[in-house]
Amino acid sequence: MGDMVLANMMICIDCKITALVTAIVGDRSMLQTLSTASSLWNPSQRSACLEIVEFQRSQLSSLSPCPFYLKFGSKSVQKGRALVSGTFPYACQRPKQYPASKKPGEYPQNMDLPPVLPKKKKKPYPIPFKEIQKAARKDKKLAERGVEKPLQPPKNGLLVPELIPVAYEVLDAWKLLIKGLAQLLHVIPVYGCSECSEVHVARSGHNIQDCKGPRSSKRRGLHSWVKGSINDILIPIESYHLYDPFGRRIKHETRFDYDRIPAVVELCIQAGVDIPEYPSRRRTNPIRMIGKKIIDRGGYVEEPKPWRAVYPSSSSIIDLDTCGACERFPPPSPEDVPIIAQETMNAHETVQTGVTKLMKKYTVKACGYCSEVHVGPWGHNAKLCGEFKHQWRDGKHGWQDATVSEVFPPNYVWHVQDPKGPPMRSALKRYYGKAPAVVELCMQAGAQVPRRYKPMMRLDIIVPESEEASLVA
Repeated sequence: MGDMVLANMMICIDCKITALVTAIVGDRSMLQTLSTASSLWNPSQRSACLEIVEFQRSQLSSLSPCPFYLKFGSKSVQKGRALVSGTFPYACQRPKQYPASKKPGEYPQNMDLPPVLPKKKKKPYPIPFKEIQKAARKDKKLAERGVEKPLQPPKNGLLVPELIPVAYEVLDAWKLLIKGLAQLLHVIPVYGCSECSEVHVARSGHNIQDCKGPRSSKRRGLHSWVKGSINDILIPIESYHLYDPFGRRIKHETRFDYDRIPAVVELCIQAGVDIPEYPSRRRTNPIRMIGKKIIDRGGYVEEPKPWRAVYPSSSSIIDLDTCGACERFPPPSPEDVPIIAQETMNAHETVQTGVTKLMKKYTVKACGYCSEVHVGPWGHNAKLCGEFKHQWRDGKHGWQDATVSEVFPPNYVWHVQDPKGPPMRSALKRYYGKAPAVVELCMQAGAQVPRRYKPMMRLDIIVPESEEASLVA
């Protein structure tokens, strides 16, 4: 009698499994495997039995939207005189299928050129505005209950120990980057437009009519080329140096009491780099906040007076600035140019990677209208913004979270496939690619281009002649 009951139970279980597999897979031909596995179990046996049936990906219908394949196990266990059996389904997920251009570590064949943001509009927020509102509501609820805001380093004023070596590495690479660019500029010519911010790395300026300067209409959009400098390749983004980022804010009347240094250097100083000329307060006790109010910052400390170099050429910090870099370093020998170019390229990648790591922890603010950058938890109050609708803000900056491209801008330029060939023309503009100015300069000097820049440079596109361009579909 007990064997008949167990047999009926197995029939019911087989029916349920059949319905489950049919609903998921939609193919009844594969259910023969399940029936064969069920027949292997004999209910008259007084022992334990375990059978596993696995449906591989090849057995599932290719049109099925289900991303799983099924695995069933039949198990019977004898407890005293009663024999208890059960069938257990297992669902295993298929490996994720990546498209040819979406695999991790691979880049598409060609990439669109970076968009130019309009100047008569605020920059987009790097963090979605809904997430900013959600975090603000959470802090407000904690403040209403009188609960302190939980802060982790470096938000509480303490350093992050594992990022201190990264900051020193970025600072050393920054010095090497300035030195390498200053040497390469003696060999590779660079031109800049006197009316706009266009930069071109070649033996002569291009003829693409895209100048947006104030008198560009008289030249029909052609650029007015002059000899470029290192500031055209490495855009100087400066920030105020703060002894205590959590101390008093910079006011418009006190803005001249603070030094202006490169934003990358200020970020490294706040991340743990010690420079005697630019001291920084190192806290041992964390600050405490309720909402947006600091209830314990360890007291105000008298800030040292700003450092002013009487003889800048004898200072140890002169290598941190691009001012006068081409005069400090002599032209290299022709044999050393490729080596210097590769070292400069590696330094550029090190700075960009290190700044990205530091900005994931340390707060950097940028104006949503102009190029002003401030390294610290809050922006300063200097009224120096002169961009879109600055009269409505009384010259104050519209602070928001900064991106890596705002602290270390790439400054894209046209990629020249043949530096000795004819100048670029507007008729063939869609066949040209772009690259960061540092990458383009080092590439023309003999350095290897990193893989992530190749899609934007459009190296696989052959630029046709002007007569052939009209025949291209």
